[in-house]
Amino acid sequence: MNGILSGFLFGATAVALVLGLSCIVMAFLSGKTGAEGMREKIEYGFMGFSGLAITLLLGYAAA
Repeated sequence: MNGILSGFLFGATAVALVLGLSCIVMAFLSGKTGAEGMREKIEYGFMGFSGLAITLLLGYAAA
């Protein structure tokens, strides 16, 4: 049972890390300009850092 929980935590941690990093990269690669572009960059940045924070919490839970 412990192995199943560890596997689930590892999978969720990996998914959160990939989503967080990809959102941060998308924030830098956004081609829109003006207010809409800035809004999109802020949204992607927020989601990216949220994903990294979830990664840290899940990594701590798995340890």
